[in-house]
Amino acid sequence: MNRPQQLTFPWSKPNKSNFNEYYFDDVNKELQKKILEHEDIVLYGIRKIGKTYLLQALCNYYADKNKTSLFIPLAEVSSFDTSIFDSIENMDIICIDDVDAIKGIHEWEVALFNLINNSLISGCRLVFGSSQNPTSINFSLSDLDSRIRKINSTEVLPINNANLQEAVKKISQLRSIRLGEKELNYIITYTERSMDNLIDILNKLDDLSIEQKRKITIPLIKEII
Repeated sequence: MNRPQQLTFPWSKPNKSNFNEYYFDDVNKELQKKILEHEDIVLYGIRKIGKTYLLQALCNYYADKNKTSLFIPLAEVSSFDTSIFDSIENMDIICIDDVDAIKGIHEWEVALFNLINNSLISGCRLVFGSSQNPTSINFSLSDLDSRIRKINSTEVLPINNANLQEAVKKISQLRSIRLGEKELNYIITYTERSMDNLIDILNKLDDLSIEQKRKITIPLIKEII
């Protein structure tokens, strides 16, 4: 039997996230290299900066290499039973987003601590996303806090404002989304300046344009934003 490339759980959402469509500017020039190394790592940074996209892209990267991967958004699944962590340490990689969301929830802190220990034995790579620097999360479970602090971490920094227009242009071209200069300027001027938000707008514009068989114009953009 072939091994599954990616496990699917009730919270999973199909995505096409990939590193080619993430704009790494100078402030994040070492980021992709660190992500693609084989060590465990914590990616931290302000909300809506693209950490979730990077974690999903990493899962897709492993799946493309016929390796097993799993994405777990802790902020969404902490209402589930912790048994979802049972026996998953035999994956090649598990990307766990919003690890800081379970701070103070004892059963989840214990479950995560056990998963880290089991993964050390099995050789499963763990990559975490956090809105806080791992040294300042301060989990209630001291053993978990110590484990997380020992994992290498790197900050995902905001793209320089001067590069946002270039970033959106590059991503739209890679996706064959026809976006004129006027429309591009409108998006940059009138929307939240975060890559997470801009990529979401591009996705919605592309879908709506195809669905309605309309060119991407400012009136169409206004329907999205």
